[in-house]
Amino acid sequence: MKSIKQLGYVLMVLALMVIATGCGGGNNNTDSDDGTSGSLVVSGSSAMQPLIAAAAEEFMAENPNADIQVNAGGSGTGLSQVSEGSVDIGNSDVYAEEKEGIDAAKLVDHKVAVVGIAAAVNPNVGITDISKEDLIKVFTGKITNWKDVGGKDQKIVLVNRPDSSGTRAVFNKFGLDGGTPAEGITEDSSNTVKKILKETEGAVGYLAFSYFTDDSVKALSVDGVEAKEENVQAGKFPIWAYQHSYTKGEATGLGKSFLDYVMSDDIQSTLLKEQGYLPVTEMKVERDAEGNLKNL
Repeated sequence: MKSIKQLGYVLMVLALMVIATGCGGGNNNTDSDDGTSGSLVVSGSSAMQPLIAAAAEEFMAENPNADIQVNAGGSGTGLSQVSEGSVDIGNSDVYAEEKEGIDAAKLVDHKVAVVGIAAAVNPNVGITDISKEDLIKVFTGKITNWKDVGGKDQKIVLVNRPDSSGTRAVFNKFGLDGGTPAEGITEDSSNTVKKILKETEGAVGYLAFSYFTDDSVKALSVDGVEAKEENVQAGKFPIWAYQHSYTKGEATGLGKSFLDYVMSDDIQSTLLKEQGYLPVTEMKVERDAEGNLKNL
């Protein structure tokens, strides 16, 4: 009987040790109460990817127990995946209300930046400015040679993004006044679009301002208005959109900490501008989901 009691005592001690180990702080891979550790998956807009990836890198450098994975794939993909719960944050160039099949009421919108988008051309097409009317004609296939808009005698090669792309949606809505682009080359990634524009004579597409980092592609001005930050902020250059980071419900834990970090003065005034984005706080106009513009 004594040996049975001793065995019971030993088993009880072992059980308590297991419980204590499970409750202890030895596991560095679990989420912390202050939201500085754990894993976070972000997907969506490729126009936003450079900014979010750079912010994630800096955040992880300051919080080594955090693991943030940033994927592209387009705004439609980001909105679908965050709605499904397969990612923590879905990045989008457009309001969730603009995407068919997305229940925007279940998502929380975090406007983290503003992006300008410009028609981008191979530098050898022979023009630097285009009228809004001719821009629409070029992308809808009514003008097929650059000589018809003052450029070289060269065939126009259209480079588009897929239907799921938020960059495409913004460009179609505010650059083409709702027009539908003609058939052309279609690429999933803005990086690939830039590469094709650089390597293809007569090519034209569209890119976020953040991709105009060298002379390999040229941003066209529209009706004499240059594709510059100050022109977007003043409401003079028409092709721009908010950069949205959506969460399913209110952001919590690491997700909230990271979004707060992106919205901090340090990131908004330094990294964001370095990456070619515009701070929301410096806009002199605002635009709603229907595209209505008003002065602030």
